[in-house]
Amino acid sequence: MLEAMAKPSSKKCRRTGCPIAFTLDVLGDRWTLLIIRDLTFMGKRYYGEFLDSGEGIATNVLADRLSRLESEGIVSKRVDPKDQKKYLYQLTNKGEDLLPVLLEVILWGATYDPKTAAPKAFIDRLKSDRAAVIKETLAQLRAKKPKESK
Repeated sequence: MLEAMAKPSSKKCRRTGCPIAFTLDVLGDRWTLLIIRDLTFMGKRYYGEFLDSGEGIATNVLADRLSRLESEGIVSKRVDPKDQKKYLYQLTNKGEDLLPVLLEVILWGATYDPKTAAPKAFIDRLKSDRAAVIKETLAQLRAKKPKESK
């Protein structure tokens, strides 16, 4: 009886070894990629900042996605040294490895969405020198990391 009441494992049983299926299991919902976007490009670090994003994520969904990203090793959470009541979120190295994927999604969306809000100069630069955009973005992300997490 107690075994039946035990909390199910947070790790999903994989049905196949397909890398696309695996990636979708980890990232395959709207909110997860938007949180990663906010961490990568918007400089957001606090729970409340994610809530203030224009898409209107619900608090329970945000808490779930942040927890899931943390358990997958994509995001880390630590107590804010300036305010012990708050947590700071940041991408791990594994999370930073998603940058090329995000940039491809941005390019695809900017190409096919006639109402894109992506700055034209950024899109043009991404098209002409993707490697430099990746290098600069990673340098900015890593400069914000505390020394012990590098």
